[in-house]
Amino acid sequence: MEPLFLNPYFQEKIWGGRKLATDWGYQLPEGKIGEFWAISAHPHGPSTVKNGPYKGLNVAELWDQHRELFGNVKGDVFPLLTKILDAEASLSVQVHPDDAYAEEHEHELGKTECWYVLSAEPDSYLIYGHHAQTRDELKEMIDNGDWKHLLRHYPVKKGDFVYVPSGTIHALNKGIVVLETQQSSDTTYRLYDYDRVDEKTGKKRDLHLKQSIDVTTVPHVDPQLDIKEKKYGDSYVKTFVTAPLSPFFSVYEWSVNGELALERGTAPYTLVSVVDGKGSITCDGQTYEISKGDHFILPFAIKSWQLNGKLQIIASEAGAIA
Repeated sequence: MEPLFLNPYFQEKIWGGRKLATDWGYQLPEGKIGEFWAISAHPHGPSTVKNGPYKGLNVAELWDQHRELFGNVKGDVFPLLTKILDAEASLSVQVHPDDAYAEEHEHELGKTECWYVLSAEPDSYLIYGHHAQTRDELKEMIDNGDWKHLLRHYPVKKGDFVYVPSGTIHALNKGIVVLETQQSSDTTYRLYDYDRVDEKTGKKRDLHLKQSIDVTTVPHVDPQLDIKEKKYGDSYVKTFVTAPLSPFFSVYEWSVNGELALERGTAPYTLVSVVDGKGSITCDGQTYEISKGDHFILPFAIKSWQLNGKLQIIASEAGAIA
């Protein structure tokens, strides 16, 4: 009956920086830290519980050994992964497969994801989608390196939400920090990486042109989001995405200005990331202090909770379980 607070896993990336230390106060290892895996059961970087009777176990172990914490739902793997990404330089232009392709070729889940923009330098933009009308045209433009005419630019600013279904060509560009909610997958197909060289290996990173052409949705169609906001006094809950548009997860913003009392619906557990402010959460009569940078799971036994203070939170719940 208590939140499961988590220790993260850090990933060094060629495009990473140090904002997770300077802006978020995290104790980072040396290097260009691009990804902070906050709530993860993926074998490439599981997060571990830092409080209570499950202290020291990672989320994958909880899923395998204590499924009651998640309402005894079915599924071989914990389905979601929450990250913070710091794009000190631009990420590769990439695309992710859907479940069917990923299971056949990579033996893991596909990767639909979404971003909440935590910060963005002036005039920041994403690569999002493409202009090819047929797969043959897509292949021709990729083979010719005609990135200027192929790729769409998508301006973003702090507070924006972007939904990235599998099959969407995309890239975070330099100067953007996002909180990412995604399926628990680490499969990425690169189709362009700016011809840069990895300082550690002295080589260019691998591209995956055939796979990229195979899995890209053609033509690109922007998803039609229906973002809704419900006021609770001076606080509010904003629903960014949910089923049927997003079968894998629902994502919410909880903006707390004073207090906000919430009850869980039909989802068996909730993932929570505090992205600004400080305050507290009260569950079953017990109060826990929370602040920017905290990440935790509200397990099945917690049906309702109260938030107090001044807080901005991104929460997510799993949809279909693979």
